[in-house]
Amino acid sequence: MLTALTGVHGDRADAITVAGRTASYEELLGAARAVAADLAGGHPPAFAVTATASLETVAAVVGGLLAGVPCVPLPPDAGPVERGHILNDSGARLLEVDFARRSTATPVPAAPVRGADDPALILYTSGTTGAPKGVVLSSAAITADLDALAEAWQWNAADTLVHGLPLFHVHGLVLGVLGALRTGSRLVHTGRPTPEAYAAAGGSLYFGVPTVWSRIAADPQAAAALSGARLLVSGSAALPAPVFRDLERLSGHRTVERYGMTETLITVSGRAGGHLHPGTVGTPLPGITTRIAAEDGAEIGELQLTGPTLFSGYLNRPDATAAAYTPDGWFRTGDIAAVDENDGVHRIVGRASTDMIKSGGYRIGAGEIENALLDHPHVSEAAVVGVPDADLGQRIVAFVVAQQVTGAELTDFVAAHLSVHKRPREVRFVPAIPRNAMGKPQKRLLLSDEGRPRP
Repeated sequence: MLTALTGVHGDRADAITVAGRTASYEELLGAARAVAADLAGGHPPAFAVTATASLETVAAVVGGLLAGVPCVPLPPDAGPVERGHILNDSGARLLEVDFARRSTATPVPAAPVRGADDPALILYTSGTTGAPKGVVLSSAAITADLDALAEAWQWNAADTLVHGLPLFHVHGLVLGVLGALRTGSRLVHTGRPTPEAYAAAGGSLYFGVPTVWSRIAADPQAAAALSGARLLVSGSAALPAPVFRDLERLSGHRTVERYGMTETLITVSGRAGGHLHPGTVGTPLPGITTRIAAEDGAEIGELQLTGPTLFSGYLNRPDATAAAYTPDGWFRTGDIAAVDENDGVHRIVGRASTDMIKSGGYRIGAGEIENALLDHPHVSEAAVVGVPDADLGQRIVAFVVAQQVTGAELTDFVAAHLSVHKRPREVRFVPAIPRNAMGKPQKRLLLSDEGRPRP
């Protein structure tokens, strides 16, 4: 999978930079081999690493691949409840990594030599209800996706990839780290994805989520500094059309949008040199087939797909895995889409459920936040929604029935139990949560026709 580490592209002294620290391929490989040796001695079914933006995280993931032991990246801002759930559910041993410790020996695998279809990564993703589920990704799926994206984006060893995305999600870790090591492109991880950091990085290929791009578009000097790049790529949520147009005006680039999920990796994308339009996510990547499950002759419906990039299943959740597929074997994305009958360009128009929130590039399940709020002794009811936000895409708003507690206290309470990015940005106190005859919350009744909280 990691072609660059075989020496085919030479050994660049500045092959990878993360938050200001730089390493060569040889240095990375030595640190990863030390990790792999540790794993070979302990024989864990999986291991976890606190996935900070650091060379240590990169070495840990690469070390796991060398040893054939799946890595579970932990969000560094995860609260004790979320962290405990991930460790208990995965059975992973938490590993501390010292990048300065190097090994030249090729480690003995912790298990019999693994095949391409065996687990490589286990990424935890929020569903619409309950605790996060472990998504098992094989090296075969990852490799198929990276090669398809390299073709679509004309991504190769001559590129310098720049991004500042979290290293516990597909976007920042699989595309943003393993993609660079697969293609041989130099990687500059900015630590934080600020406009100033992106402008100073001097890259040819940039990855960002809409929140990053909206902040860059609001900084004309930073946007103009990207004019020398080859390609700007946006994902994890829809890029607002005004941001698309502002970036084009200020940088000269029409941004490529792509679509994917943790369970499927990236499946649909615009192409380098192709016709790019705001609000569209391009066409299926090589090997991917999509269909629209529309009802009553409608032009839009649930996007379903098949292909080599799909996950191996939810860890220890066969029922949930089975429910994710149609009877004839197509993966249900839960997203509502339309496809142009002339050129096959896809447009994502909504979510099948109101319980999935995409905020600041994160995919967040409302049910997880509701469960955290209900753990507070003064909260009796809770309903969480995502409302339109110019900066974040969606802003997390919690409606609660509670006594003797402030909104700020509830926000802090959630942030202490879950990842900080899952905290409500706004808490509204209501006398009751509207429900139907079956007792299910009717969240739409809390919102105006424009999807905003009612006054």
